[in-house]
Amino acid sequence: MPDIAIVPAPRELTVDEGQWVSGDPAGEAIRDVVENLGETEYRIDVTADGARLSAGSEDALRHAESTYAQLLDAAEPAEDGKVAVPAVRIADAPRFAWRGMMLDVARHFMPKEFVLKVIDVLALHRLNTLHFHLTDDQGWRVEIEAYPRLTEIGAWRDETMVGKMSRGQKDFEYDGQRHGGFYTKDDLREIVAYAAERGITVVPEIDLPGHMQAAIAAYPELGNNPDTQLTVRQYWGISEDVLNVNDATVEFVKTVLREVLEIFPSPYIHLGGDECPSVQWGVSEEAQKRQAELGLTEPGQLQGWFTEQVASVLAEEGRRLVGWDEMVETDCPKDAVIMAWRSAQRGEVAVKAGHQTVMAPCESVYFDYYQGDPETEPLAIGNFIPLEKVYDFEVVPASLTEEEAALIVGTQCQIWTEYMPDEQQVGYMLLPRLSAFAERAWGSPRTSYDEFLTRLRPHLTRIEAIGVNYRPLD
Repeated sequence: MPDIAIVPAPRELTVDEGQWVSGDPAGEAIRDVVENLGETEYRIDVTADGARLSAGSEDALRHAESTYAQLLDAAEPAEDGKVAVPAVRIADAPRFAWRGMMLDVARHFMPKEFVLKVIDVLALHRLNTLHFHLTDDQGWRVEIEAYPRLTEIGAWRDETMVGKMSRGQKDFEYDGQRHGGFYTKDDLREIVAYAAERGITVVPEIDLPGHMQAAIAAYPELGNNPDTQLTVRQYWGISEDVLNVNDATVEFVKTVLREVLEIFPSPYIHLGGDECPSVQWGVSEEAQKRQAELGLTEPGQLQGWFTEQVASVLAEEGRRLVGWDEMVETDCPKDAVIMAWRSAQRGEVAVKAGHQTVMAPCESVYFDYYQGDPETEPLAIGNFIPLEKVYDFEVVPASLTEEEAALIVGTQCQIWTEYMPDEQQVGYMLLPRLSAFAERAWGSPRTSYDEFLTRLRPHLTRIEAIGVNYRPLD
């Protein structure tokens, strides 16, 4: 049997007797979009007479092309400069509609050219969603014409903390180096178009109403202490400087979102909603007045109201709100898609509350966690997720009923870049863990971890060809 290394593995692969000898197996293969296959299904049939790629849609045909390209790596030299392609039958379709990766470019900015390479990596693994985390306390990365100071000021911090941040830490060492950058609207449109050509949707995230210190540094009137001039945050953790709940700030955010919607045609727009302290709302006269007007009993309930106000812009354009799992606790819109990050159990909570849910639990698919001994690995945020643990990840919690499980629309891995200052480090933390994640997202048959490694080793040369760094297996 030839060494066929396809990652993620197709749902069904049968190797037959014989080979197809061809001088140009990529060019000579027949390709069809057919009516007798489901929209996400594809087939690859290689016999002695040739190769045929059939699919139920153009998107599925892209997946067939990706798998076929990997199959051709198993071709052997034949006479007259031709190659012999193994005879196989492949029947395949993804298990989940949302197969994603989140890239945080707010903590450390990543060049556009690298983002395009990340998209190539996603396409190689038949993933279809790039969740683009564009704003946070430490930087604002998207050009907004109505508010130029968001990038003139909010995209830059004077320096960055050095070393590992510990809980409760107040004093920091800094590197003394200005850091920042942002994407123009043209940059972002190029990224969106490049992704679309590869069947990938770019879902932007504008994190609110917390994680907004960079925006408040640019426009102090957005904060709860408008007479205080903040800087773009130079260390990690959760800032208590959150947006105020005034009408003018609601309108500000709506204006920002309208510009974001012009750039990103995605049916989904992520509005964050995580880690929003309500401390300032509890002491702000204006926030307290708003709380009383709305008949709310606690300041934290203002988050749900604020999100609902600004999310109306999405509804006007027929877009869906996506938010981190804290949103479930803030009386968020019922049609919001929830991204369960704090644990798999948070996904169960979201599903039982009737939300479509993307499983992104930190204990399994947070790739800012260590993947080896911290003594020998580059600095990371903590915890431990080795490659084998990613391969063993189960997307759908076993306790869900069939009806509840149907609300799990997919899964996503995360790259938070507090401790990833450049693209080399992002690649090292992302790969090859992304390859193991892709097997679970696609719904590849579960085999032994050792069998996965036999396919993964030759697969690494494909990652090298894209030009992205990865952590060696040995």
